[in-house]
Amino acid sequence: MAAFEYVALDASGKKSKGIIAADSARAARRALRMRELVPVDVLPVSGKAGASGKLTGGKLSDKDRTLLARQLAVLLQSGLTVEQALTAASSDETKPETVAILERVRSEVTEGATFANALASAPKAFPPLFRSVVASGELSGRQGEVMERLAVYLENTWRLRQKVRSALIYPALLSIMALGMVAMLMVGVVPRLVEQFDMFEADLPWLTTQVIGLSNLLRSWGWLILIAAVAGVWFLSRAARTPLIKRRLDRLVLGLPVIGNMTRTVSAARFARIFSTLSSSGATVLESLQAARGSMTNSVFQDATDQISEKVREGGSFAVALKATGAFPAMMVHMVASGEAGRDIPGMMTRSADFLESEFESATSTALSLLEPLIIVVLGGLVALIVLSIMLPILQLNTMALQ
Repeated sequence: MAAFEYVALDASGKKSKGIIAADSARAARRALRMRELVPVDVLPVSGKAGASGKLTGGKLSDKDRTLLARQLAVLLQSGLTVEQALTAASSDETKPETVAILERVRSEVTEGATFANALASAPKAFPPLFRSVVASGELSGRQGEVMERLAVYLENTWRLRQKVRSALIYPALLSIMALGMVAMLMVGVVPRLVEQFDMFEADLPWLTTQVIGLSNLLRSWGWLILIAAVAGVWFLSRAARTPLIKRRLDRLVLGLPVIGNMTRTVSAARFARIFSTLSSSGATVLESLQAARGSMTNSVFQDATDQISEKVREGGSFAVALKATGAFPAMMVHMVASGEAGRDIPGMMTRSADFLESEFESATSTALSLLEPLIIVVLGGLVALIVLSIMLPILQLNTMALQ
């Protein structure tokens, strides 16, 4: 079944537009006539369903997915059915591709599919974590409550991501401007001063000769260096996707002084938040672990989650398995052990997630506040070296003239 964008006339002759799900354009026109609408134009929208029934296009941005989760949470908690909630969300949406996705999901639900399976018809729009949480809500019979938890998680994640991006804008612009200034000095200013120095047959200071050599290199081979740098970044990004290299890079990142600790904190927080969300919604421990693993981007934590799942499947202690991986913070291990003793692991996981997310946000704010002066100092030092390399020969010539 595909989604079609239509233009139709009602009984009064008023034009209306929208999206309708149907097997074909002819079936879409028939469905419009059943709604007492006269179809004027029916065209397939972007992101139409392929032969497998899944939307071959159809993506949702993080912001759109977060807003949709919040909207569905409000609608489901108000007592509407899933089909009614999807219909209401679709009618409020203005983006054709998003409407097509919602119409497709609603059509699947109408035909008898579960909400989670219907979301699987648009895998690029709804990732495995989204579908797992929805499935847990269906099993527990608390779909609205579970969707609320999912909306809160997506909102917190999106808000933190936006905060980091906004904080990085100024340092990025500052770096670009400073590097542009350095490039202008090396390519435009230094060569002209070299011409003046050549008029005097004096030995230039070591620093000046090094700067002149770098300037000549950039002028002669700058374009090739730029191409090589772009090609190198592309090659490394491709190589980092291979499992072996990615695992080594992930271990290397975790071993870095500041970045490693921040990566460990945010990964552990994500693990705890997803586990608590699913387990509180009625999912089993193994199902919650599987969903948490799917949300991990660091292969070290993926392997750690697999180890925990194996130990729990064998009947071992959750806290002991968590500690044995060596990947999670000690505080989180102690809290899980306390929760396991009190038979409240989801509650302790929630507290761990709250603490770790707060710690990550604080560390991020501190790091970003130090990043700006660090950039100024480093790039200011580069400019100072260039200026010093220019001033040294001038001072040397003045000294020789005075003698």
